Amino acid sequence: MTVASETSRNDYLGTGIKADYDYTFRIFAATDLLVTKVDTAGVETALTYPTDFSVSGVGSFSGGNIVLTAGN
Repeated sequence: MTVASETSRNDYLGTGIKADYDYTFRIFAATDLLVTKVDTAGVETALTYPTDFSVSGVGSFSGGNIVLTAGN
C-alpha cells in the first residue's frame, strides 16, 4: 500500500516589500487557507480573508497566489 503525500503548507520570509506569495496545493475555498504573519518580537497573528489578503487559484490542483493588502 502506498500513501500519497502532498504539500499543504508554504512558508515565506517577508521583507515588507513583497505583497504576493504562491501556495502550491489545491484549496476549495479561499477560507481554507490560514495566513499568518510574525512580527519582530515573534508574535504570530492570523490574517483575515478578505480584509487582509486576497486569493487566486481556488480549485486549481497546482495552487495559486495570495496577495496581502497594504499594511500586512
